[in-house]
Amino acid sequence: MPAPRLRTASVAACLALAAAALGACGDEPAAAPVAPAVATSAADAGGMAALTAAAKKEGSLNAIALPRDWANYGALIDGFEKKYGIKVMVEDPEGTSQDEINALKEHRGAGRAPDVVDVGGSFAQSAARQGLLAPYEVAPFDQIPKEQKDPHARWYNDYGGYISIGCDAKRVKTCPSTFADLRKPEYKGQVSLNGDPTKSGSAFAGVYAAALANGGSFDNIQPGIDFFAELRKNGNFNPVESTPATIAKGQTPISIDWDFLNLGYADDFRKKGGNVDWRTAIPFDGSFAEYYANAVNKDAPHPAAARLWQEYSFSPEGQNIRLGAYARPVLMDAMEKDGTLDKAAAAKLPTVEGTPTFPTEAQTEKARETVNRGWADAVSG
Repeated sequence: MPAPRLRTASVAACLALAAAALGACGDEPAAAPVAPAVATSAADAGGMAALTAAAKKEGSLNAIALPRDWANYGALIDGFEKKYGIKVMVEDPEGTSQDEINALKEHRGAGRAPDVVDVGGSFAQSAARQGLLAPYEVAPFDQIPKEQKDPHARWYNDYGGYISIGCDAKRVKTCPSTFADLRKPEYKGQVSLNGDPTKSGSAFAGVYAAALANGGSFDNIQPGIDFFAELRKNGNFNPVESTPATIAKGQTPISIDWDFLNLGYADDFRKKGGNVDWRTAIPFDGSFAEYYANAVNKDAPHPAAARLWQEYSFSPEGQNIRLGAYARPVLMDAMEKDGTLDKAAAAKLPTVEGTPTFPTEAQTEKARETVNRGWADAVSG
C-alpha cells in the first residue's frame, strides 16, 4: 500500500482555513492533479473545489451500518446531503463492524460496495492489513493524535467514548455502577451487551473493560471472557442484543455499551415519555475508552464522494455534530485550542478520571483472536 504523498508548503499553510470552511484553500491545485480514486489528499485531486465538483458529479455515497441514532449519524448524513446535494445510501443500518468488512470483500468491484466504513479500531487494523483501505489524508490529519491513526492514513479515529453501564431505573430497583455490582443475584437475567463481541466493536470493548475490572490487562482479555461466563453460569447474563427497542420493551434493562449511546438513549426516552428511566454510569473498576475509525474503500464506487465525506466528517462542523450526541471527537483538543469547539456541548460530557490509554495494534489483535476463539464455548455454549 503506497504511503500518502507529502503535502506542499502552500497547502500546509492553509490547513486551518480548510478545517474551518471546506474548500477555503483547497482551490489551489497540486502541480499534477490525479483521479479521485488514487488521490491521497484533496490537494492530490486538484484541491477541495475540484474534489467537491467530482463528488457532486458522482451524486451518491454508499455507506453501511450507520444507525441514525449512533453518534449523531442522522444529523451528519443530513448535513452532508444538504451541503453538497449528494445522496447518502445506507445499507444494513444495524450491521456490525464485521458486516462492514465482509461487505468490502463480498461487493468488491460492484456498484453497491461501501464507499466508506466506520468500524471499531481492531476491525480497521484488520482491514488495512488485508489491503481493503485506501490511504487518504484529510485536511486536519496532522492534528489527529499519533496513536489514533494509521501512519499510512488508511484509517484514523473519528469519535469515541467510554464503556458504560446503562440501566432502566423503572425496572431495576438499584442500578449497578461497577462490573463488580453485576455479579449480584438481584440482576438475574438482566445484563446484556450491544451484540456479539466476535462481530461487534462495542461488545468487544465491553469484554475488554470487564477484563480490566477483573485482573486482566491490554495483554490479557481472558478475565473478561471469564467474567461473562460467570454471569451466564449464575443466570445474570442476558444473550439478547441490547437496542433502544429491546430497552423499551423491558427485554434488556441493563446494558453494557458506549457512554455516548447510553446517554443518547436517555435523552430520547425522556423526550418520548413512557415507562423508561434510563441512567448511565461509567464503571471506575473497568474504565475503557476507544474510538471508532473511518476509512475509504480502496475500490470505492464513488471515490470522490468517499473522500469528501471524510473531509466533512473531520471538519469542525462534522466533529461538533458528533459532540452534540455525547461522542468525543478525535479533534476535540485541537478544536478547543483553535476556538472551533462547541463548548456548550462539551460541558455536557460526563466527567471521567485520568487520561485514557489504548491498547496497541498487537495487543488488540491478540485480544481479538482470544475472543474469537473462546467466546462461543465460554458464554454461548
